[in-house]
Amino acid sequence: MNNLISLDTIDLVLCLGMIGIAIALSLWQKLALEKQLAYGALRSLMQLIAIGYILDVVFTIDDWWAVVAILGLMLAIATIVTRNRIDQKLKGLLPTVALSLVASSLFTLAYMIILIVQPDRWHEPQYLIPLAGMLFGNAMNSASLAGDRLLNSINQNRLEIETHLCLGATPAQAIATYKKEAIRTGLIPILNNMVVVGLVSLPGMFTGQILGGSNPLDAASYQILILFAIVLTNIISTILITQGIYKSFFNQDDQLIS
Repeated sequence: MNNLISLDTIDLVLCLGMIGIAIALSLWQKLALEKQLAYGALRSLMQLIAIGYILDVVFTIDDWWAVVAILGLMLAIATIVTRNRIDQKLKGLLPTVALSLVASSLFTLAYMIILIVQPDRWHEPQYLIPLAGMLFGNAMNSASLAGDRLLNSINQNRLEIETHLCLGATPAQAIATYKKEAIRTGLIPILNNMVVVGLVSLPGMFTGQILGGSNPLDAASYQILILFAIVLTNIISTILITQGIYKSFFNQDDQLIS
């Protein structure tokens, strides 16, 4: 297998040409997405270049505290983004989001590192950082989808929930249907991806390893690892986030808070 072909500054400028074409198409179709495309492209470019330099330093330091600091920063950002996608005004939402992301991601990450990958050092940045980043990103998306769905369902069906409570149902029973649907909503993206992976789509980790010169079978093995890890992380995060959100709607007397 050949080594990865490096992309220089000129290549990155040519990459921006694709965004230019997308902006031109938006103008042609009058989609009014030009500012969002330009802003998104600029922000992505700056963030990816910045993280490239930061990780280069972390890999050079090669110590556990630097790796933990990067993971902590990534988790903090994921927590804030998830909260903002759901509802910043909901009381106690930030700790709930933080708990769901930390518990789900770290449990799965520990499972992978300790039982499967087994690097020489648990804090090996080559494995820990990219694996954690994929888990954090997917847990963030699933938690925000599930949390937002449950929040809207409860707000839109208050009368029905109160009727169940009046008939003797517990809060958990009264919102059980909405909670299940919220969890299912959060898992839809990864479930859809599992059906077509390898047939229609080639995931980022698989593609990246192939471009880096890895054996296709090794790349496929790692993609299986991360795909199944994402499934576990997402289902744990959606269960925890919906559990925390539904409890915030009820007081100690099991009454629906207005």
